Amino acid sequence: MKHAVLFVFSAISLVFAAVTAQAQGPGALDGSKLKLASANVLVLDAASNEPIYAKAADEVTPIASLTKLMTAIVTIDGGQSLDDPIAIDMDDFDFLKGSRSRLGLGTELSRREMLRLALMASENRAASSLARHYPGGMPAFIHAMNAKAAALGMTRTSFADPTGLTARNVSTASDLATLVAAAAQYPLIREFSTTPSHFVEVQPSGRFLGFNNTNALVKSSDWDIQVSKTGFIREAGKCLVMMATISSRPVVIVLLDSLGRYTRIADAVRVKYWLETGQSMPVRTAPAVKAAKATPKKATAKGAVQAKVAQNARIPVKAKAPA
Repeated sequence: MKHAVLFVFSAISLVFAAVTAQAQGPGALDGSKLKLASANVLVLDAASNEPIYAKAADEVTPIASLTKLMTAIVTIDGGQSLDDPIAIDMDDFDFLKGSRSRLGLGTELSRREMLRLALMASENRAASSLARHYPGGMPAFIHAMNAKAAALGMTRTSFADPTGLTARNVSTASDLATLVAAAAQYPLIREFSTTPSHFVEVQPSGRFLGFNNTNALVKSSDWDIQVSKTGFIREAGKCLVMMATISSRPVVIVLLDSLGRYTRIADAVRVKYWLETGQSMPVRTAPAVKAAKATPKKATAKGAVQAKVAQNARIPVKAKAPA
């Protein structure tokens, strides 16, 4: 009975903290309670354009595949038909990082599908093909990328390719927040960057290939995400940018140079919890870990079977690339 009362009291306290944090607004949030592993961070109130939390937000750093948000903007602004077929050429192969792709030489898709795969699955060959088929080719496309960055006021941003595989694509968390806000004005970018999974029929083979979003959070019912993009190369670390509605307001989250496979996702979850409650996210306690290890074998086996079924139900993705 005592434990039940404590549980109810704790739940009420969290709800009160969330309501208080939302009512007081971003200025009342205590940034010292937000512990993040990402090196460069900006959390921005998208409605007021006011920063809620910043950490080395003006430091210039490689941005990897976050580049593809600008690639998408320039592609759409180019005004070419999204229904036109374009093909993968040897010039789209990655000889810099050696990343793989299932879009083989000669693979043909519509410009629309190339754009979707570049955003949701961070497909490098798709992004390169979009740029090559731009009026004036790759040089004109890269020029348009930098011109758009300048027009948006991204003064510390520079692009050298449409994929982000080169470390010469650099920006800051502050500039990237501007890019995310600009990308959110494009319905196709909002749709394609948050598509959880998608099948495409590639020509000329007619084969169907399945792709998954590189940001697992878009599949979560706990999140309301409008724009999403991940990025990774060794020089940039793990990166993630999003626009999401949290506590009934649009928020831009920029997380750069995260170490570890799951750090950027964990940091995003911490930001969300902090915005909702004003508190640091609870750390899993030792007794909880011990209890998890003591799970009966029967339950564990059942969980393993369920996980296997879920795994088999997912769209297979055989090849991974910097994302």
